[in-house]
Amino acid sequence: MSKRASGILLHPTSLPGPVGIGNIADAAREFLDWLDKAGQRVWQVLPLGPTGYGDSPYNSSSSFAGNPLLISLHGLGAQGLLTAIDLPSAASSQPDRIDFQQVSTQQESCLEKAWLSALKSTDSQFRATARGWAADPAQANWLDEWAIYAALKSKFEGSAWFDWPDEVRFRHPSALQRARVELKDEIEFHKFVQFVFFSQWNETRNEAKRKGIEILGDLPFYVAYDSADVWSNQDLFDLDGEGRPRVVAGVPPDYFSPTGQLWGNPIYRWDRLAESGYKWWIDRLSAQLRLFDVIRIDHFRGFASYWEVDAGESTAENGRWREGPGLELFHHVSQRLGHLPLVAEDLGLITDDVRRLRQDLDIPGMRVLQFAFDSIDSEHLPHNLEPASVIYTGTHDNDTSAGWFESADPETRQRALDYLGGSAEDIHWDLIRAALTSVAELAVIPIQDILGLGSASRMNIPGSESGNWAWRLPEGLLDESHGLQLRRLTELSGRCALDTPVASDSASPDPEVETN
Repeated sequence: MSKRASGILLHPTSLPGPVGIGNIADAAREFLDWLDKAGQRVWQVLPLGPTGYGDSPYNSSSSFAGNPLLISLHGLGAQGLLTAIDLPSAASSQPDRIDFQQVSTQQESCLEKAWLSALKSTDSQFRATARGWAADPAQANWLDEWAIYAALKSKFEGSAWFDWPDEVRFRHPSALQRARVELKDEIEFHKFVQFVFFSQWNETRNEAKRKGIEILGDLPFYVAYDSADVWSNQDLFDLDGEGRPRVVAGVPPDYFSPTGQLWGNPIYRWDRLAESGYKWWIDRLSAQLRLFDVIRIDHFRGFASYWEVDAGESTAENGRWREGPGLELFHHVSQRLGHLPLVAEDLGLITDDVRRLRQDLDIPGMRVLQFAFDSIDSEHLPHNLEPASVIYTGTHDNDTSAGWFESADPETRQRALDYLGGSAEDIHWDLIRAALTSVAELAVIPIQDILGLGSASRMNIPGSESGNWAWRLPEGLLDESHGLQLRRLTELSGRCALDTPVASDSASPDPEVETN
């Protein structure tokens, strides 16, 4: 990661564009242009895998596959795989919200048309490139597993793998072979979709590299129960004889929930993972390095110790701590992959064993300014930060800064105003300034805070089951003036790349005077 840099947190689904969802191609490259002009050197995204229940990027049906909803249909049109008639033109009735059901139907229809066009294409180079990519050892194994899982899921009308007939549920070889023959076309379609996803993402990542922008990705600690990961590796998870979890993941009561958070993910069988030298985790991290320059490990504390709850519990209150794999896993990882560019999400209930693990691995942790004013001398206050840390005004799990301030108790609000020396009207820019001028080597700002948006623009409310992940940046809301304002602060705080020209005072609005 670049020394003393700053960046923006914005998931690709939230990017603006002509259809109902953002994408990883044209929409992403337009955003890279804005980042570059604003002097930003990091773009943080949430997990890019295919989403499952609740449309959460943290509830993905694969740790390796890409989300088909993020493919640019206009990009396929430019390749001649879709016609102008094929492309959807109707914009959403809510420009700041994603209708995932509508988008999913639209995307699937268009991708199927593109697949049929690819089959009829006379472009031999395209077909050869696609075949070569699918056969590459870097993705051949996970791609085969993902494609047959997705094809079977379609055959069984979207039901979870643990509700499939026993012969495919428990992966009898003869049943899988029959499925490969019966569902050959469907399997090839899903491989094509993944080829398109990774082709578009690689082009965007190359453009980011040309601009000197690093992409900070996000890796959930756990995987979804209904996923290709668990179905194809049932022995690596704590499941009973029927393939049902004996215990599930969560966290005890914390800042976000008085009854804890019951996530429901299956728990790893760390003993079995250790027997293989943690091969599955090495493959997973290796795949992430092909997507991102830096990886944020969500729920990093799980490597030190994790909260385990008996399956069937209605809350996460009645659980127990279990010891994680600790340094042993990372020793095996470093032998195969070297020292990884990681960021540890070490928020919430953090104990000494988690702190020691992060320090032993020599990776930065996270601090969040919205937590800084709950007490007089919080570790999240800028003057208490370590340089080897990443400071946020808020994360995808927090309210927006404007929303947080509005709902905070009077004592917290006053502490924030006294510390920041700003005003209630400009609190989002006051927090941005505090993050950028801190000693933290990386400062990341959610795009909602650049725009001063309220709670209606929040991305996620932990513990709630609906209404999350659907926020979208309306077309035209983010403009050059916001970039100039951010760039000026980025320059003043020493976070701009040295090879970019410094903006003059007349070109950049003073954030203390001109805010949005």
